[in-house]
Amino acid sequence: MTAAPATLTFDRRDYSNDVLKQLYRELLRPRLIEDKMLILLRQGRVSKWFSGIGQEAVSVGSTLALNADEYILPLHRNLGVFTSRQVPLEQLFAQWQGKKTGFTKGRDRSFHFGSHAHHIVGMISHLGPQLAVADGIALADLLDKAPRVTLTYSGDGGASEGDFHEALNVAAVWQLPVIFLIENNGYGLSTPSNEQFRAKSFIDKGPAYGIEAVQVDGNNVLEVYHLIKTLAEDLRQRPRPVLVEALTFRMRGHEEASGTKYVPAELLQEWAQKDPVETYEKWLLAEGIVSETARMQIRESIKQEIEYALQEADAAPLPLPDPAEELADMYAPVSINNEQLTINSSQEANNEQQEASNEPREVRFIDAISDGLRQSMERYPELVLMGQDIAEYGGVFKITEGFVQQFGKERVRNTPLCESAIVGAGLGLSIRGKKAMVEMQFADFVTCGFNQIVNNLAKSYYRWGQQADVVVRMPTGAGSAAGPFHSQSTEAWFTHVPGLKVVYPSNPHDAKGLLCAAFEDPNPVLFFEHKLLYRGLSGPVPAAYYTTPIGQAALVTEGHELSVITYGLGVHWAKAACDELGIMADILDLRTLLPWDTEAVARTTRKTGRVLILHEDTLTGGLGGEIAAWLAEHCFSSLDAPVRRVASLDTAVPFAPILEASFLPQQRLREQLRALRAY
Repeated sequence: MTAAPATLTFDRRDYSNDVLKQLYRELLRPRLIEDKMLILLRQGRVSKWFSGIGQEAVSVGSTLALNADEYILPLHRNLGVFTSRQVPLEQLFAQWQGKKTGFTKGRDRSFHFGSHAHHIVGMISHLGPQLAVADGIALADLLDKAPRVTLTYSGDGGASEGDFHEALNVAAVWQLPVIFLIENNGYGLSTPSNEQFRAKSFIDKGPAYGIEAVQVDGNNVLEVYHLIKTLAEDLRQRPRPVLVEALTFRMRGHEEASGTKYVPAELLQEWAQKDPVETYEKWLLAEGIVSETARMQIRESIKQEIEYALQEADAAPLPLPDPAEELADMYAPVSINNEQLTINSSQEANNEQQEASNEPREVRFIDAISDGLRQSMERYPELVLMGQDIAEYGGVFKITEGFVQQFGKERVRNTPLCESAIVGAGLGLSIRGKKAMVEMQFADFVTCGFNQIVNNLAKSYYRWGQQADVVVRMPTGAGSAAGPFHSQSTEAWFTHVPGLKVVYPSNPHDAKGLLCAAFEDPNPVLFFEHKLLYRGLSGPVPAAYYTTPIGQAALVTEGHELSVITYGLGVHWAKAACDELGIMADILDLRTLLPWDTEAVARTTRKTGRVLILHEDTLTGGLGGEIAAWLAEHCFSSLDAPVRRVASLDTAVPFAPILEASFLPQQRLREQLRALRAY
């Protein structure tokens, strides 16, 4: 529990009356809005409300202390950020009512949105991930040599999350101009601070990260304003992170339904004496800065503003369900050479961009990826690469070897072991108009950044129109006796997540072309690279820059007996098995797993009438099950035999080579091919 500070005293320093009055008006506006929202909540006109009553001075003081072009990343109790940035109230009210005219078109609630016009990036319910997004925004400013700071909020409860540690650590290592503002109100919902952490205060944590930490009376709007303003002016000249702990108190429940019964009555009474609005108002009146008449006029004008905005929001229509619009808004449109490309295009692969006329070279799979990455770096000066050991060392697979010498350490960045923070930073870079590549050292390690990918990257465009121009490279697959934590096939984890694109090339030509296409695509792309193909497969690859369309499958071989639908290393397994057994098969390489090419799958199914789906991933829950279900629904009349699936065993990936060979599907593939042909 947080003890209330001593009686508030206000030091105006040399601030003008105009500044002091502006602070008052902006402090009062969220309080009066909340008074109205609590009435509307009881009337059922808004669905939920997270009150910031008692904490307004933190939001208002810190927001007004920054420049208008500096990003702020608030939480659900920071209404004062939005109102101080003059976000239109009618649009805010429409947002809370789930109206079409709200910031998310009725798709999300509360403050789960951003507004570039106001340089605000709202939260997601997981709280902590936004801290890393702030790192990315600040990194973009640092790279652009723009003297700006980024301000991000956390509650004392949310600061227990791993994202808090990762974001502070990355900001400290990279000396990013981020102000991490912790609103310490003593409780995480109902759990008091002494059950959240053992430290006495958050300023004790700063030195552990090698950053400054300061404490401020969060109920004193003048102190908050002065501290943040002073820090911001300093950080613009000497970029670095700072941790600020604002001591404050939440006078209402975590949200209205939860109440405050768990808070001792005497503590509520003690903090009520330090109310940030009432105490500041009394001081202004006592100092003659605001008259009683002016006080009443300010209140009345804000109330009228609220009523007018509420009428506008009430009159706005509810969203009408439109599945086509909903599906279209999951992805940002792809513009290549100023031409719009549609998802799941039925065009054949020969409609790819015109390739260079020079003769293709014989290139290893790994070198094709490196080549595509290098040419994309040359093509997009705003592209930043991030990953463990990718700079001087060149990455564990040496794909970025030599990149530091060509592009410099600002754009080729070694990272701490902070997968979540680095993926979040990628989104932050995208918010500032840059592109990001994040290299997972192994695809298995993506679990540590899972939340950022599926909840931040995947949903940002659908929720508030913010593209996530991030490519996550994923060295994947078994076959090298690396055991259960360096061999997993994780692609199916992500094919269930709308908003992501999942790409998995099988040959050097597609590896380069699809990677270049991934960087041209403004949507988040997970790019899977099978480790056994890195140095085990070569093929013809044009030297010049080119792209291979995302969303289009490729027919590798043609035959009339049956169809094998596969991807990645499965393409080579299928070719070897069909050659060995003398089977004339269509082998369809999906290449893209989300969105997968339904038309190409339907074409080969109608042609041969027999389908086998092959992948290295485990059988249960693999993408093959989805394709088989789709075929049963859409192509049943074309089938002459049941659809067969061949995949790895439903176990973890074993270490011993003999066990790994049994786990993988090659042995079962041949018997299933024979059975399907003979059916």
